[in-house]
Amino acid sequence: MINDRLIDQAFSDLRSTCGGVRGDYFGLLYLEKEHNVPREKAVNQVAFGGHDYGFDGFHFDEQRRNLYLFQFKYSNSHSQFKGSLKRLIEIGVNRIFFSPNQDDAKSPFLIQLRACLIENRAMVDQICFHFVFTGDPEEAERSLVLDKLREDLEEKKYLVDQFFGDRKVGFVVVFRSPKVVGSIRVPTRTTTFDVPLTDHVVVEGPAGQKMHLGFIRLVDLHRMHLALDSRFFDSNIRYWYGLGEDETVNRAIAGVLKKIIIDRTEQPEVFAFDHNGITLFAERVEPLGGQLRLTAPRLLNGAQTVTTVKGFQEKYKDNPKLEQGREAFESIRVLCKIITEADQKFVTRVTINNNRQNPVEAWNLHANDLIQLELQDKFNSDLGIYYERQENAFNQLSPEVLEECGITEDSKFIQMLKLTQTFLLTDGLISRLSKMHRIFEDERTYDQIFRQGRLKADSRHILLCYKIQFNLRKYAQQIEQMGHNRYWFISRSRNLLWALLCQGLLNHDDLERLADQHGTTMTVAVDYKEVVGWLATARVRPLLSELLQDPDYADKVQEDSLGFLRTDKAFEKCMALAHKKWRWVHKKLQ
Repeated sequence: MINDRLIDQAFSDLRSTCGGVRGDYFGLLYLEKEHNVPREKAVNQVAFGGHDYGFDGFHFDEQRRNLYLFQFKYSNSHSQFKGSLKRLIEIGVNRIFFSPNQDDAKSPFLIQLRACLIENRAMVDQICFHFVFTGDPEEAERSLVLDKLREDLEEKKYLVDQFFGDRKVGFVVVFRSPKVVGSIRVPTRTTTFDVPLTDHVVVEGPAGQKMHLGFIRLVDLHRMHLALDSRFFDSNIRYWYGLGEDETVNRAIAGVLKKIIIDRTEQPEVFAFDHNGITLFAERVEPLGGQLRLTAPRLLNGAQTVTTVKGFQEKYKDNPKLEQGREAFESIRVLCKIITEADQKFVTRVTINNNRQNPVEAWNLHANDLIQLELQDKFNSDLGIYYERQENAFNQLSPEVLEECGITEDSKFIQMLKLTQTFLLTDGLISRLSKMHRIFEDERTYDQIFRQGRLKADSRHILLCYKIQFNLRKYAQQIEQMGHNRYWFISRSRNLLWALLCQGLLNHDDLERLADQHGTTMTVAVDYKEVVGWLATARVRPLLSELLQDPDYADKVQEDSLGFLRTDKAFEKCMALAHKKWRWVHKKLQ
């Protein structure tokens, strides 16, 4: 069993020759003990001192014919693998199997791996990515973040297939600790599709992205959909995959298909004139004898079209006119954009901009962003509370599923939009609440609001501020009851009231006690309401009263023009007053 004593000893024995940090020697000992690799060989199969590409160890097992690629973390926390998986996806797999010469550092570790890979190319039957740590592999399996990254890694299998050519080589990703193995998931073989694209042109993007533009056959889209099912859809549109045929757009598409294929009253060419077109992303696009070979295609826009085609085919499958109209079906084309050589952030941007005409809000197209998955993992792990990043997702979960996910709050959940508002208000960005669409449509603004620092915030503090909204009207009424003529404006300052109440809680002398008592459950207890009510009447009320007397706003108050109550400057003025009165400082949720 690998323990601290053994790691300390190995570190002491080898640090002068191998370098690196103490944690690197966990990987060395793992190779020795789990795979019986002699130390003199193992030291050449582990990366010391970082500078890896998402993997820091390898081993070829001649008997099992497996090439193992490792990422070692001497930690109980599976979240340590996030950065490694990202590097492996973005550059690591490419460096191993496709372009090792692009390694400017000329890493001896990468050179050793490449030599092993080439020497044993004919013998390798399976590539095994093992993420090894000291924690519970089952917890890693339940992580939405790691599941998404694991899926993205599996999409890179085409590089392995390309390296081994005609040989079929397995591809396995698994989380494990010494002697404990998580579930082994063997991904579906990378799917390639050869499709004709007429009137084909290529457009270069600003950072090396490519867009292939032309007309694709509807039958080829249908073929991809049948082969890949929900995997055909980009992760950010899967939540509305399969909109019902009662939707207006779907009925219109189905009606045109019927006229072309069944009734034969319309010509196939008319479809392209009436259709806005679809957008795909592919890991790789290769010209091939007048066609394009698409590797691991995903649909970014056009879900209604492909799901309607599938429903149409199923509806008329017993109608002989469907077969009679096959030639017409195979003649239908739509305008198609195929994006390739782009990172996930760029793909998300394209997805949002290409779905503006659809009945889907911009925030829904961010539902499967990594930061949203990380927040869901965070609230689940820290509080046992479900984070509904996808609209109406909570209502689809059974009690059994909630229990399996470790959700203890089985009736309430944190909503994405309300959480966004909480973050905005604690940041003092009052004005942004009236422009929620822009937050999710503008990349820089979105990244600012959903920054990585949010993951370091105390989840209890977030929840304390989040729950204010449930009784915000009551807190406003409590202020108004202290003088209707003096506080007549309070109904127009609800967002400012919420923002200042958040600061009141975050600056409270008993914040930790409040967090322990009221920051771990969605229940709004009487004691919590009393504390926030006191802050509303004893702290926020005088701030708002003085704000209306501010020389900058006196004329506006006389004119009943209270738009300033929804500005960031009004918040800043109130916080300056609060600092003078009670030493409040502006505290953000990281």
